[in-house]
Amino acid sequence: MSQAPRTQGPSCLGANPSLVVEVGTNQIIQNDCKIESQIPSVFSRDFPGQPKHVEDTTPDELLSAVLTAVLQDVKLSPTQLGDICVGNVLQPGAGAVMARIAQFLSDIPETVPLSAVNRQCSSGLQAVANIAGGIRNGCYDIGMACGVESMSLADRGNPGNITSRLVEKEKARDCLIPMGITSENVAERFGISREKQDAFALASQQKAARAQSKGCFQAEIVPVTTTVHDDKGTERSVTVAQDEGIRPSTTMEGLAKLKPSFKKGGSTTAGNSSQVSDGAAAILLARRSKAEELGLPILGVLRSYAVVGVPPDVMGIGPAYAIPVALQKAGLTVRDVDIFEINEAFASQAVYCVEKLGIPPEKVNPLGGAVALGHPLGCTGARQVITLLNELKRRKKRAYGVVSMCIGTGMGAAAVFEYPGN
Repeated sequence: MSQAPRTQGPSCLGANPSLVVEVGTNQIIQNDCKIESQIPSVFSRDFPGQPKHVEDTTPDELLSAVLTAVLQDVKLSPTQLGDICVGNVLQPGAGAVMARIAQFLSDIPETVPLSAVNRQCSSGLQAVANIAGGIRNGCYDIGMACGVESMSLADRGNPGNITSRLVEKEKARDCLIPMGITSENVAERFGISREKQDAFALASQQKAARAQSKGCFQAEIVPVTTTVHDDKGTERSVTVAQDEGIRPSTTMEGLAKLKPSFKKGGSTTAGNSSQVSDGAAAILLARRSKAEELGLPILGVLRSYAVVGVPPDVMGIGPAYAIPVALQKAGLTVRDVDIFEINEAFASQAVYCVEKLGIPPEKVNPLGGAVALGHPLGCTGARQVITLLNELKRRKKRAYGVVSMCIGTGMGAAAVFEYPGN
């Protein structure tokens, strides 16, 4: 499986060494899938009063950058791709037209098919599962799974045409509850204090800042050159090479001063919530036999995938229920896992999930999470896979990792990956 650059805050794309991930069963077998290469672009965030970077870049351009980078990374002819699946949330039709345009911008021929998928915040991970399923089912030997989102250019508040009959069903009505209110619901219902949320957010910022200063993200990011405009309309070209949402100067005192963002007297703030971001990521997956034929090094094995449903009004608890199912499918327990990449949609729900499952804090998001890095909805799942596998590779030993996230309207998704060791 190969991943392309990710973008967050002002975005940049990242080159990444080749990798292969096996998908499916608990044993490595000749016809399982592998992750071969992965690249994300930088994540971009809109800061008022400052020049915009990735925010001025359309999602097809972001996606094209990572598609191109992955193919170059593994020196693979695009004609060998059996399928492409792109996760996207905010573009019309799950971004199907946008994604096909990005394919052609990347010089991938029209003979390569493409689909788009929208499972909200898990769309990038769902794209990985879809491509892996196609490989396991014998439809093709190699495929690309991607995620992309330009939240700064999209309408985030329109749910589309909804029947008036939704008032008849409580769960249907709850699907329209603003995400920030679901965070408040989790905090209130499960006793997650403002102090706990702020402490979790501070740790995310500190871990991400430390990782960035050590160059831990360099293997994940391909720089993106784009045209930007400042508040005066001045246009210039700029290359963005690192995520810009990370705030190293964050303190508990500063977080405590922030007002609640969604509810008077609430505890969810801009400081303990994920950032509105733009980004893209791409992952190349292949059947084990094909990966070996092409000489692609195996970076990881997809051992299991699970999606579960939870109440829409506390959608953030999803990982607490999806992770046990994925672990059971892989024949593992929490103790067997070295790293848990749990999306930080809100600190409230992330804290709840970690405490509910009894996960040691040091195993959670060791390089920071969405509070610091951002959460471009359709991209996040793919970005998490990239970050997880690169960190496991740095640790060099054989190990397991989990990627998980909550999903709007009340779901959770989780996947178990194995790094085979150096």
